[in-house]
Amino acid sequence: MTTTQQLYELYIKHPVISTDTRKIAAGGLFFALKGDKFDANTFAKQAIDSGAAYAIIDNPAYKINDQCLLVADVLTALQDLARHHRKQLNIPVIGLTGTNGKTTTKELINAVLSQHFITLATQGNLNNHIGVPLTILSINASHQVAVIEMGANHIKEIELLCSIAQPTHGLITNVGKAHLEGFGGVEGVKIAKGELYDYLAPQPPKGGAFETHGGMAFINSNSEILMEMQAARKFVNHPIFYGDTIDDLVSGEITENAPLLSLRWTNNSSGESYAVKTQLTGAYNLDNILAAICIGVYFKLSPSEINKGLESYQPQNNRSQIVQTATNTLICDYYNANPSSMLVAIENIGKITAKRKVLILGDMFELGDDSPTEHKAIIEKSLSIPVDERIFIGQDFKQAGLIMNHEPSTMNFYPTVEDAIAGLKAHPIKNSTILIKGSRGMALERLVGLF
Repeated sequence: MTTTQQLYELYIKHPVISTDTRKIAAGGLFFALKGDKFDANTFAKQAIDSGAAYAIIDNPAYKINDQCLLVADVLTALQDLARHHRKQLNIPVIGLTGTNGKTTTKELINAVLSQHFITLATQGNLNNHIGVPLTILSINASHQVAVIEMGANHIKEIELLCSIAQPTHGLITNVGKAHLEGFGGVEGVKIAKGELYDYLAPQPPKGGAFETHGGMAFINSNSEILMEMQAARKFVNHPIFYGDTIDDLVSGEITENAPLLSLRWTNNSSGESYAVKTQLTGAYNLDNILAAICIGVYFKLSPSEINKGLESYQPQNNRSQIVQTATNTLICDYYNANPSSMLVAIENIGKITAKRKVLILGDMFELGDDSPTEHKAIIEKSLSIPVDERIFIGQDFKQAGLIMNHEPSTMNFYPTVEDAIAGLKAHPIKNSTILIKGSRGMALERLVGLF
């Protein structure tokens, strides 16, 4: 069997990792991971033929030559290799998790810190048990700071990812309702996300004295849940707060939401305030922006560097992304959805300055037994917001609407996206600001061409 140390010696010579034979890096290492519907051991020969220096496999039947390295389990080998590499690095590693806003906050932090440092941040949504080790293994000697996003849909997953990324600093964006099936409810979400705080906090005494990872946490003081969670742990270093009071390192407020956000933020250590205009929409993004500012101030970036980073960030991947069409302004926020993110998105469109507003909401997935209640609550929330039209798409919203005996004149329900497309073609929407939000599986991007 090939050991972690032996793999690391090869990694130093071949520091590019591939897990997909369609994206083989010549001279790199191919890790033959197993999936639900495939066993990449079967692609080992193809990887070698495509230019990989070595293929790491865990089925001896596919060891065709000495370029195929046998390990007990390929995924474990990948994770152990990343842990070993992380221990060789002496740079700040910022670990980031939360129910909503992880990716946006990660991108904002990266945009700010990259004005001063050579940074590496998680690419796309590589935030799981495979993506985090791949990200760690992409850090090289030139990098000065890393920002690692960590996602989870069950308890103990953040604990695992922390053991790989070994963050020196951490941030939980928020705790809300998402993946309730896997977590077993909101209390399970708190436990799971809190595993990042657990990693950063002093560890239980083993020989009389506390052992610690020496971590620093950045905490949104406006969040009652996060404040309770951090108070339950004794951080080695005092936590750094951001929010809306002078007791925070950084505070701020929105000055315009039309629909792009402008804000004024204050470094409460110096008492100086600064204005910045972003390319983001959504009042809920204020906390994400303040997190990036707080980390920038903590790492001693100048106000101009921080503002330049914020102004340069252009949201993508249908996360709070503004799309201007010939007749409408679209808020494309359909990368994913859960009850918490739905509520703040609905609240935000109520605050936006616009002549005419429309809600188009698709079903939320992975809610288990809570699904009927949560979809009903979203419909009720939509009725409390001043919008001109409400459109709900999906069987879950359809059923919740039937339970509520909704008024057809105020809302439209479509059981499928195809039904919604037909309805929108028959009754076009023009001259409106339109929020489009739903779970990824709803594929609401199919609606965009209609506007």
